[in-house]
Amino acid sequence: MDKILRSQQWFGKKGKDGFIYRAWMKNQGIPADEFHGKPVIGICNTWSELTPCNAHFRELAESVKRGVIEAGGLPLEFPVMSLGETLIKPTAMLYRNLVSMDVEESIRANPLDGVVLMCGCDKTTPALVMGACSVDLPAIVVSGGAMLTGKYEGRDIGTSDIWRFSENVRSGIMTEEELNLAEAGMCRSRGHCAVMGTASSMACMVESLGLSLPENAAIPAADSNRKVLAQLSGRRIVEMVKEDLKPSDILTRAAFENAIKVNAAIGGSTNFVIHLLAIAGRVGIPMTIDDFDRFSENIPLIANLQPSGDYFMEDLYYAGGLPAVMKEIERYLDATCLTANGKTLIDNLKLARTLNRTVISSFEEPIKPDSGVAVLKGNLCEAGGIIKPSAADPRLMQHTGIAVVFENIEDYKLRIDDPDLPVDENSVLVLKNVGPKGYPGMPEVGNMGLPKKLLEKGVKDMVRISDGRMSGTGFGTVVLHVSPETAAGGTIALVLDGDQIQLDVPNRTLNLLVAQEELDRRRSLLAQQPNPFSRGYAKLYTDHVEQAHLGADFDFLKGHSGSAVTRDSH
Repeated sequence: MDKILRSQQWFGKKGKDGFIYRAWMKNQGIPADEFHGKPVIGICNTWSELTPCNAHFRELAESVKRGVIEAGGLPLEFPVMSLGETLIKPTAMLYRNLVSMDVEESIRANPLDGVVLMCGCDKTTPALVMGACSVDLPAIVVSGGAMLTGKYEGRDIGTSDIWRFSENVRSGIMTEEELNLAEAGMCRSRGHCAVMGTASSMACMVESLGLSLPENAAIPAADSNRKVLAQLSGRRIVEMVKEDLKPSDILTRAAFENAIKVNAAIGGSTNFVIHLLAIAGRVGIPMTIDDFDRFSENIPLIANLQPSGDYFMEDLYYAGGLPAVMKEIERYLDATCLTANGKTLIDNLKLARTLNRTVISSFEEPIKPDSGVAVLKGNLCEAGGIIKPSAADPRLMQHTGIAVVFENIEDYKLRIDDPDLPVDENSVLVLKNVGPKGYPGMPEVGNMGLPKKLLEKGVKDMVRISDGRMSGTGFGTVVLHVSPETAAGGTIALVLDGDQIQLDVPNRTLNLLVAQEELDRRRSLLAQQPNPFSRGYAKLYTDHVEQAHLGADFDFLKGHSGSAVTRDSH
């Protein structure tokens, strides 16, 4: 190997320093020759029993290790903080940036030549990729895979059905006993959400960016091919170290544009926007929120997956996986982009084919003509807001209605089922103070449940607006990520009950129909809100988090610091 391995700055030293580095590693039973010029591969593991989606990662890591050893490397597994979307409070998004720092510093500080990123539940993928990009050592992603499709009363169910079940219970269509039966059939195996939620969207993101081996995104967690892919990824990372193939070599501007187009074709999560912007910021690729509209504009919905369609990730795998979807839109992709296996995208797609046209449509006969993310601008979202047309009601794409305002999530929960709430199906629900700073952490509460009295009348959708996020498994005519947020003094902070709001998705506008003079008057009455946190991570977060249209990363984490360790303690 021509390249001098970074790990030899530790294990290749003589005297006291080398003695310390090697001797303490030998207490794990590692023979001395393992330190003689072998690439040291870190396995960055987000295993945790508090992250159910990633609870199989200890076993999956063994497959990665086998591959590393076969290729002549030394695998060393290390943990980082794990974010379980289902359990962690107040929201996993609050800690995405913290995990990215954990990953960055763990990789840089240790004797590693390359790293395998073991990702699964929503925020673990962007957090690990962000951290690895900031160090820029060779890295490859191994996703955990989606769980098997759920079953209830003889039909398939997935996470998106939770929102339907919840509304059905509130409206009296479904009983608590029936809900318990559905719960028992929802999560039938290891893995993350079975629909095209944020976790699966993130797995598709890394594959479309070129950071994983082909087919990484769709293999179910319970399928033996997931272990095969993990082992092959272990082999490949050793080769990537030899080739010095780094994230910065793969993550070009064209790769990011490809990812936006693929996310449109799969009906991917709106959270894709905020995470891809943050990753771009770490590798120095100039991107704006407007790019997500521009590059998904001509891409229809190809993958018939919930919540935008009917099927599940397991079905996508059997139908040809993400390569088959990418093949359908290949004419719009930059096929010269380099990927983690050392091949270009065009090489990876040569053998891709669709095996089930019900699940993966053709470009000429898509599932839906509208896909991707529509970026809205207007006086209610000066820096941007987003909506997912493929998951919304077409009848509400152009709508003007009277605002029903909730000042925070507690206010919403207190009043949404009040029979005296002045609301009808034409109203526009507005939820404030759930943005990055205001909550803090920007929770997934944007797809507010509808008022009970309207559910009982059969109303299924309404226009909803907030400065928060929505689960990738959610759906509806929901405007999200309104920026600037309430806590940053955005116009959303000025909305009052009874104001008229005009949503016009075809023309990409969202406006509060209130005279500028009145808005100026209201703004003059806004009180500056002090930071409610005086210490700890929450204070760091609220002091330094950027707005949603910039990716909600910390302002001091833009760019990267590289892999050099500037001080040596021994």
